[in-house]
Amino acid sequence: MCQSHHARRYHGGMTKINVEEAVGTRLAHDITEIRPGEFKGPSFRRGHKVEEQDVCRLMRLGKRHLYTLDLKADQIHEDDAVVELATALAGPGITFGRAPSEGKLQLQAAYTGLLKINTQALVAFNLISDVMCAAMHDNVPVSQGQIVAGTRAIPLVIERQVLNEAVALARKQAPIFSVKAYHLKNARLVITGNEVYEGLIEDRFEAIVKDKLAAFGASLRETVMLPDDPELIANTVRRFSAADTDMIITTGGMSVDPDDMTRHGIRRAGVDTLHYGAAVLPGAMFQLAYKGTMPIVGIPACGLYHQITIFDLVLPRLLAGEILDNRDLARFAVGGLCLDCPTCRYPACPMGKTGC
Repeated sequence: MCQSHHARRYHGGMTKINVEEAVGTRLAHDITEIRPGEFKGPSFRRGHKVEEQDVCRLMRLGKRHLYTLDLKADQIHEDDAVVELATALAGPGITFGRAPSEGKLQLQAAYTGLLKINTQALVAFNLISDVMCAAMHDNVPVSQGQIVAGTRAIPLVIERQVLNEAVALARKQAPIFSVKAYHLKNARLVITGNEVYEGLIEDRFEAIVKDKLAAFGASLRETVMLPDDPELIANTVRRFSAADTDMIITTGGMSVDPDDMTRHGIRRAGVDTLHYGAAVLPGAMFQLAYKGTMPIVGIPACGLYHQITIFDLVLPRLLAGEILDNRDLARFAVGGLCLDCPTCRYPACPMGKTGC
């Protein structure tokens, strides 16, 4: 197309033309339409050939000028650039479409599991000019098809050198985004306490634990009720460990009361590591031990009275096979305070979104 005296050449391979003179040209980018409360999205797609009847609509959208592109060898259109960015950012368990919308691509979970983000690398990626990526929090459960992040090249035209820098960083630090599938499926439960064992109090923990496991595709294979006897607790933990068990869960006996013997029984069973205490309310008296790589979880009494506790924060990570230690439990300090909202919104709330 010949330039009229109204056309103006811009740095970056763009030529600005009046919208009235754009008939016959093809759009260099998506044209966004916003109808408050109704719609936000592309009204015209990149590559659309402008026709006479489009001019009025473009002007109603606030477009008085359009741009044509004549890219140099070292310049990349935003749509082509964002595909390269998404490819570099997506690790195992992450997928994305190949048709950018308004210069953006969304990363999605390819299957249900635990979202993992290399947060330091993601910050470094966003420090590079002209690229960005925004994401969910690290270590949160995601479902198949769920959107976990969005990325884009910010300008319409990005320099190849800048794009290469961002792609190289993402590849060097890969994976920046990944999903770990849940593979621990079989759990067994030890309910302790003389009052429950003797039938003075009806147990409610079994139903709670069963429901929380089922939400992640795991099963409660066996439940045993025991008195506050450390030797009986130790023997049961040993028996469960020898069976087809991926995780042992215990309830009760986690406080500082001298009669609470659960953690003493677990230690007597011959565990390799034992961590007691977590920077979470509710859930400060949480216990996590390991016999080999099998976790032994001690849920404090708060699990009976609060909908969300420390158990909800660590369960998906344990089912994904992660080995947690006292440093992981301490990292919950920022984001570890339940606000006891009248209507629980978890996980759409700060609970469990660690700050370090």
